[in-house]
Amino acid sequence: MIRVIVSEVQIDVATEMAMIEGSAGAVATFTGLVRADDGVSVLDLEHYPGATEAALVRLANVATSRWSLCAATIVHRVGPMAPGERIVFVGASAAHRGAALEACTYLIDRLKTDAPFWKRETRGMASNWVEPRDSDDAAAARWTPINPPLEGEVAVASATDGGVSRSR
Repeated sequence: MIRVIVSEVQIDVATEMAMIEGSAGAVATFTGLVRADDGVSVLDLEHYPGATEAALVRLANVATSRWSLCAATIVHRVGPMAPGERIVFVGASAAHRGAALEACTYLIDRLKTDAPFWKRETRGMASNWVEPRDSDDAAAARWTPINPPLEGEVAVASATDGGVSRSR
């Protein structure tokens, strides 16, 4: 099961967890919160409707295939949010913990660079757009195979060993 939601509605972690637990042997999740860095009072997140959801579904499909997931969920907030509010929930369930953990890490690493979201932070009366971070690009890049797979091959990149394995 793949579930992708982009919405202004607050994220209910208990509901999302219940939807991915099912008969899996392992569930890994990540919940991101709005930080109050340097006095941020509001984080306003904009997206490209349709394109954002499509990018997230693509990522979930890759993760589901790559790690044989039972379920993958990405719920992302948009609109204005206050510090402490949940901005993103990513969940992956699989037969074993390694697959669930790697898939969850892959999903959060890649969505930061692959999905069209734009952040604007408000501090006092000033609002500024947030530039992409080099650290996000580096995290996403570790999941990119050095060489694309040949026809009939499936390439699997691992965050834990940085390698790529191939199978037919």
